[in-house]
Amino acid sequence: MYPSELSELAEEEERRRKRAPWGVIALLLLTGLALIRNGSGEFDVGPPQPAAAAAADADASAPTPASGTFTAAPSPAPAGLPFSAADRIRIPAIQVDAPIVPVGLDDQGWVGAPPPDDPNLAGWFTGAVSPGEKGTSVIVGHVDNKQGPAVFYGLGGLQKGGRVEVLRKDGRTAVFDIYGVELFAKSSFPGDRVYGSKGTPELRVITCGGGFTKQHGYEGNVVVFARLAAVR
Repeated sequence: MYPSELSELAEEEERRRKRAPWGVIALLLLTGLALIRNGSGEFDVGPPQPAAAAAADADASAPTPASGTFTAAPSPAPAGLPFSAADRIRIPAIQVDAPIVPVGLDDQGWVGAPPPDDPNLAGWFTGAVSPGEKGTSVIVGHVDNKQGPAVFYGLGGLQKGGRVEVLRKDGRTAVFDIYGVELFAKSSFPGDRVYGSKGTPELRVITCGGGFTKQHGYEGNVVVFARLAAVR
């Protein structure tokens, strides 16, 4: 191994040590996303909601929790990529082509969200891995704002087999296959299932969904489950 490779590995290890443990991240994400209203919800037609058929299949190779679990990959997934910040997200099935900004935790310890004034903007949570790295990366976005539908308005209408493309700052594109789209109540959000690392490159795309009230905002979160399928 060359000295330059040792240096790169050391830098990567240091970066990973600075990240919060997944248990902490899951709790913070759960709490933070529960406080993100993601819009007014005051339109005649609400955003599409996931169909039962779009739920992630049970994985026979792992214990199945009450709410279900992941599906085993049908073929070997590409090896994980090195770290690189996310730059843009594309979801062809719902005409999403949006820039990505980094989001972390705000001053109160909640997960930040992209600025609501720009409806076509997504946020990559920098406390988790970058899209394409081994682990579970997380991209969030608004479902609507006071002016109308926002970047992830159509997220609940996605189907299994669709694609999510994440363009990275290093010039590579991580292409993910969707294997589940589900709606979870914020009061019983399965953090371990959604955010837990499988040791392979996975992606979660999250927005608000479900019923809406002026007092509490949206009652749930729409979550897209996807795994790395290709790298361009």
